[in-house]
Amino acid sequence: MARPRQPESLPRRMDRRRIYVLPTRFGLFVALLLGTMLMGALNYNNNPALLLALLLATVAVASALSAHLQLSGLQIDAVSAEPVVAGATLRLRINLSRADTRVRRGLVLALGDSQGYGHLVDTDQIEVDLSLPTTRRGWLDVDRIRISTTQPLGLVRAWSWVWPDTPLLVYAAPEQQPPPLPEGDGDPLHTRVHASGDELHQLRPYRPGDPQRSISWKHSARRDTLLVREYERPLGVDVLLDWRQMGPLPLEMKISRLARWVDLAEREGRRYTLQLPGQPPLGPGQGSSHHHLCQRALALMPHG
Repeated sequence: MARPRQPESLPRRMDRRRIYVLPTRFGLFVALLLGTMLMGALNYNNNPALLLALLLATVAVASALSAHLQLSGLQIDAVSAEPVVAGATLRLRINLSRADTRVRRGLVLALGDSQGYGHLVDTDQIEVDLSLPTTRRGWLDVDRIRISTTQPLGLVRAWSWVWPDTPLLVYAAPEQQPPPLPEGDGDPLHTRVHASGDELHQLRPYRPGDPQRSISWKHSARRDTLLVREYERPLGVDVLLDWRQMGPLPLEMKISRLARWVDLAEREGRRYTLQLPGQPPLGPGQGSSHHHLCQRALALMPHG
């Protein structure tokens, strides 16, 4: 199997059936030069020139064999990446290892327009990073990754393919200017700004979803733009982020707002529960594990 036709499980080792070898442009030029030297040496019966041409041809063949051996026995152990929000660039980590002691130099890994470089000289394992753009939430399937080298002389290029069966998670993009977090339960530890609090805190521009009663019409008329009053009020501990209380918003906007609220609750150190349709409640909880669990559930919501 030279080129995988479907995703394959890892680890995966490169063998001779998976490796292609073809001359580079420089290699084609050298081949043309050696052919001219051989024809000239034979035409003029010049033994030293013939010996030199044959010697250089032997070096070229040895270079092709060496390029093949750069990849033969190379193993792709794992492909991983930390989740990012949709629209951000994902850092793809590829772990390579070797089962023998041969030195591998000039390894080039390519996925789309992204390239990474690595060498296996003094260590048996390396990690190569590639950049992968994201556009939408959910699982991101990794395409074929090409591993190539032109070592040692640049006369030929040896390459192989691997198609890892490792989908990567992309979080939903959070809303940029969401309304404040819903009210929480528990003992008030400190205060935060809220549109319906007790003590005036500041005026800010209107954002979609702000209640009309919080708009300061007098100040808005002076500045010719809608301004909203923000107040301070006691901050509850536990927060319920309930899908059913989002109102008649589009599907993706609901997901985007809940994703931002999860980030805000985590940043403020509050326990929170995420309630999504058709799923058991997630929480109450706090910390990186609970944050990932909630963001994962939002990312994997069915697309509308």
